[in-house]
Amino acid sequence: MNKNVNSKNVKRGLVPYLLMFLLIIGVFYIFNVMNTDIKNLTYNEFSRELEKGNIKEITITARSSAKTYEITGSFDNSGKKENFFARIPMSEAVMEKIVDASETYDFKFETKADPESSTFLMIIANVLPYVIVIGVLLFFFNRQLAGNKSSMDFGKSKARLSSDNNKITFDDVAGLKEEKEEVAELIDFLKNPKKFQKLGARIPKGVLLFGPPGTGKTLLARAVAGEANVPFYFISGSDFVELFVGVGASRVRDMFQQAKRNAPCLIFIDEIDAVGRQRGTGLGGGHDEREQTLNQLLTEMDGFGENEGIIIIAATNRPDVLDPALLRPGRFDRQITVNLPDVKGREEILGVHSKNKKLANGVTLKNLAKRTPGFSGADLENLLNEAALLAVRRNKDVITMSEIDEATDRVLMGPAKTSHKYSESDRKLVAYHEAGHAVIGLQLSNASDVQKVTIIPRGTAGGYNMMVPSEEKLCATKTDLLEQITGLLGGRTAEEIVFGEITTGAHNDFEKATKIARAMVTEYGMSDLGPLQFEQQEGSVFLGRDYNKPQHFSNEVANEIDMEMRKIIDECHLKATDIIKNHKKLLKLIADTLLEYETLTKEQIDYLVENGHMPSEDEETNLEKMSLTKLREMAKDKKIKNYSKMNKAELVKELDNNK
Repeated sequence: MNKNVNSKNVKRGLVPYLLMFLLIIGVFYIFNVMNTDIKNLTYNEFSRELEKGNIKEITITARSSAKTYEITGSFDNSGKKENFFARIPMSEAVMEKIVDASETYDFKFETKADPESSTFLMIIANVLPYVIVIGVLLFFFNRQLAGNKSSMDFGKSKARLSSDNNKITFDDVAGLKEEKEEVAELIDFLKNPKKFQKLGARIPKGVLLFGPPGTGKTLLARAVAGEANVPFYFISGSDFVELFVGVGASRVRDMFQQAKRNAPCLIFIDEIDAVGRQRGTGLGGGHDEREQTLNQLLTEMDGFGENEGIIIIAATNRPDVLDPALLRPGRFDRQITVNLPDVKGREEILGVHSKNKKLANGVTLKNLAKRTPGFSGADLENLLNEAALLAVRRNKDVITMSEIDEATDRVLMGPAKTSHKYSESDRKLVAYHEAGHAVIGLQLSNASDVQKVTIIPRGTAGGYNMMVPSEEKLCATKTDLLEQITGLLGGRTAEEIVFGEITTGAHNDFEKATKIARAMVTEYGMSDLGPLQFEQQEGSVFLGRDYNKPQHFSNEVANEIDMEMRKIIDECHLKATDIIKNHKKLLKLIADTLLEYETLTKEQIDYLVENGHMPSEDEETNLEKMSLTKLREMAKDKKIKNYSKMNKAELVKELDNNK
């Protein structure tokens, strides 16, 4: 393969020179063709034509060095105009003869100065053509050298050195308190390695950051380099892998050579799973180039000393597919999980991303953080950016809660399809479906809180119900999971009770409910089958997640698993049916209000449940007519002590005093 590539490169390099040669030949050919129309005359022939009066006009150029006249002109011979050229001796007699003939036959003639008498003109006439030819040749030669140089750099590292203008510190990284503490000693080592060497401590050669996308792994690595103020080389795992075997290994060697010359430094490899996957796996066997690159990376990480000042930080979303040799002690010694932020972390992240944005007075980052569980740092940044774009589109000077609500919906479900018109029966069906979810959420204490209900279609959904956990928990109980399933089945149950008909609108609810029920039976041991784990959250990433999924149980147990799942779903469905039947008035109230207003927020739903109607404009600003939930939220924001133990009258009094 390499011989063929070299022969192709040689042929490609000869093409410019061949074209240049053909161009020169073409220029000479055209010049000669143009000169074939000019008739060369001897002195005697010129004299005869002059005496006959055939000459129409001539131009005389004196050549002092050759002592000759160069005469060009035209004559009319038998009515046909022709050009001629003659070189004759320089003498006064010749000039007198030409002057006499011009007076006799009245033809034009002019004389030109000798070009050789001007140094500048002589240089232009004699040197400039050679300069042009040499310049063109040098141009093609340099291009050929550049091509050869790029081919020689094929195996060089593509790691880029971050500039000081993009310096990032821990102040720019919010919500990763424990993760920053884990990497803090790396910064101390890069700043003062002798402190560690004194006690014989071995600093980790490699640190692996893994977690969901958008949680700040790359940002954290940049912050480590920024805090330590050392060179920061960053490269993607896919930059190592090329078509030709051996190129990736060559780039790994070159990268570590650069790092050793600039130690202490930090190397960041993003998406390391592109080059660090397990060797010898897949339907077609191994991947020669990727495996050689991985072998070279393993060798280089063993090749440099323990405290040479080179630290490698890698990031991936899939640590389960990495080769075990890459994760053993001595290579990636430390593995740090960068999880999705909790409510406090989300508030800090929102604070960082809102620094350059103008928020209205009514927007509180704490409340926004509560409404966005499961959002990563990238999601939150995108949320505020979408809100800013909406505010600009609406010609507003500040970002209000209206834009943030709309941006949240756009991020989760897509833009609203306001132009899509649904029939009145469809709107009513969607309203009762979403109201069913809301009623279950309001009646079950462990179900998710209803934050927003809308019947405006978004994406593939005719409407949706935003439900978030009342509080974020590390572990979910069996009751929590059962009530989540019950809440998911609330929409279908409302359809059955009100319309006596079922629709396709609950397919996504069933998907989520079935997933939870199966996990309860096969993974969490929350069924009559006992505390046994039949399945794991894994799959062959090379053969497809379920293509080669092993089954560690018999067909009889598989049937029992299906029966247990059906039992869980049926029990939750019965519970949802009882709740909906017992709260038909509430269901109708929420559905009718949705048909009128199309969207209800948590505060409006709480007020609706408490008062039986939507608040008027005066009631929205009147503390006495606000819901107890809204009053407690306001008291919490104003940091009123013991607000949770106060009744409505006491809260109104305290809030009045704190205005």
